[in-house]
Order: sequence, then structure tokens, then C-alpha cells
Amino acid sequence: MIIGVPYEIKDGETRVAMTPNLCRRCVKLGATVLVQKGAGTSVGFTDAAYRAAGAKITATASKVWRGADLIVKVKEPQPSEFKYFRADLTLFTYLHLAACPDLTAALVKKKVLGIAYESVEGRDGFLPLLKPMSHIAGRLSIQTGAYFLQSQNGGSGVLLGGIPGTMPGRVAIVGAGNSGAHACRMAVGMGARVAILDLDARKLEMIDEEYRGGVVTLMANPGNIEMAVADCDLLIGAVLVPNAKAPTVVTSAMVKKMRPGSVIVDIAIDQGGCIASIHPTSHHEPTYVKHGVVHYAVPNMPALVGRTSTLGLTQVTEPYLVQMVTRGIKQALAEQPGLAKGINTQDGLVVNRQVARALSYK
Repeated sequence: MIIGVPYEIKDGETRVAMTPNLCRRCVKLGATVLVQKGAGTSVGFTDAAYRAAGAKITATASKVWRGADLIVKVKEPQPSEFKYFRADLTLFTYLHLAACPDLTAALVKKKVLGIAYESVEGRDGFLPLLKPMSHIAGRLSIQTGAYFLQSQNGGSGVLLGGIPGTMPGRVAIVGAGNSGAHACRMAVGMGARVAILDLDARKLEMIDEEYRGGVVTLMANPGNIEMAVADCDLLIGAVLVPNAKAPTVVTSAMVKKMRPGSVIVDIAIDQGGCIASIHPTSHHEPTYVKHGVVHYAVPNMPALVGRTSTLGLTQVTEPYLVQMVTRGIKQALAEQPGLAKGINTQDGLVVNRQVARALSYK
């Protein structure tokens, strides 16, 4: 098997899909690994380190894509990479197809076998390849929100932790899954007053027990969401429906009631976002102001901490890559139902029900 690791070209992306250590393991198992020049430089992995691990360094993306049986990436292919798609190619990366109709159409047209990290299931039914990035995005959402609350960054000038004699900042988190729970942890750690909302009473009970009542837990009905949004300085959107477009749970009318200079960070933006006034931004231009509120919606937020993100991602993708190298891709999919759940496109079809429904495919 020939594995290709191209340089990530999405705006501001710093992560790489294979570390030298993972490369070394795959090579020892019999794989050939092609790494594009500079692919790991942003996170401290030099070309020399990959060479020492047994990889072949290639000068161009074309040589990586066209020379590999399996392309391993971090983020979804960009339009300039669609020309490399072909019927005998397997792609293993985050795809988030429900929010990417053009990418889906290109994968279907070229009959690419697209295995999405975010769709792979563990034995417990959870999403092991999405989990570490959800943790990172959740924690970063509070750091990022606190930064843009600063006056010189367009915010209202609120310090989340406050000081003695003043009220601390108020944070509302919509969604108590992996990203929302980790956003809650960071916000509490910074001394903010936190309210978290979810439809799952069990998640709210767990948070209430963990923080001994120090976090306000609310059922995510329209009335509670409206109240929490109007009251907060920082709003975190953390709603996830696996493989599907995120539902809009915060309306534009709710955003209009927020105080000027408040900040929104929508972690769900890679699935379309859960806030009506949101649209994707980039690391180059991370925010915009609408209704007097600062909106932050960078889909690849974990790239801000590329080394931690790379290490967190590759430690969970490694077992699946090893299985594909040792058993072959088809056999690995047959033997691991959870990995097979990651298939989004195959033989010119969309085979994930939620993605098909979101994009009106049969």
C-alpha cells in the first residue's frame, strides 16, 4: 500500500495527518509513505524527521495524490485538489459533507471511497476520531471568546473572571456534548458565570454533579435559549448532530437582543453552524460584526494549536491506519464495522444516510 500525506492547504491550517512516529510504524508494516515537502513544518516535524522514519519526501501535491492508494489528510480537500480524485483512490480525513455540497458532488462523480473521521464509530457508539478535536475546539472557544471580548478586538471589554467587587463575565453554552462540556470546563476555570443548555437531561445532571451546582444547567427549549443568549457576554454554539447539518437553535432575533460587543463562537460551523446569523470565517479574517455582536466561526479552529491537535488526532487514527496497512483497506472495512460506518461516499454513491438526507441524495 502507498499512503500519501499532502500539505494541508485550507486557510490557516497547521496540522498534519501523520507524525514521523506514525509514519515509521506504517513503513515497518510494509507501507510506502509519500509526504509532501513541508507538510509537518508548522508543527515542528521536519522533512528530515520523516525521511529518518522511512518516508519519501515529494516536492509537489500532484506526486502525493497521484502516487498514493490512500490519502490521509486532516481537513476536507479544497476545490483545487478535486482534480486529483479518481475511482481507485481512498480518502481518509475529516469531510463534513453535510456542509460541503461541491465536495460531495466531486467525490461522487469520481467514485472516490471517502471515509470520514467524524463518522467512524467506536464500540460504544461514540465518535473516537471526532472526540479529541471536539475537546480542543471546546477549550479554544473560551480562550478565543475571551480574546475578542477585549475592547481593542471589538468586544465589550468584559474580563470573564472579573475582579473582586465586579461581576464576572457571563458565558452561555448551547450543547453539552464533548465540545460544550470542555468549553464549560475552561469557562469555569477562568472564573466566568456559566449557563449550559442541552436537550439531554442526563448530560445536564452530570455537569451539575461535577460542578456541585456551580454551573446553571437548562433544558434547551426556545424560551431558555432566548433568556440565556440575551444575558450572556460570550455565546458558544456547540450543537452536533453526527454527519448532519447542525440545526439552527439561536435565531437572529435572539442575537439582536445581545448587548453590543458581545461575542459568539460557533464550534458547529464545520457542520453549517447552529446560529442563524453565522457564516464561516477564516484564520485570516476570523470575525465579523452583525447586529452589534462579534461573530467568530473558523471551521478549523484546532489549527490554532496545531501540534497538540496533530498529536491528539494521530493517536486515535493510528489503530485504523495500522489495520488498513496490515489487512488491506477492503478487509479492514469488513472486519471493523465502526470503521465502515465512516464511509460517506463509495462507487459513485452517498452511502451515509444523514449526509444523503442533508444534501438531497438518494
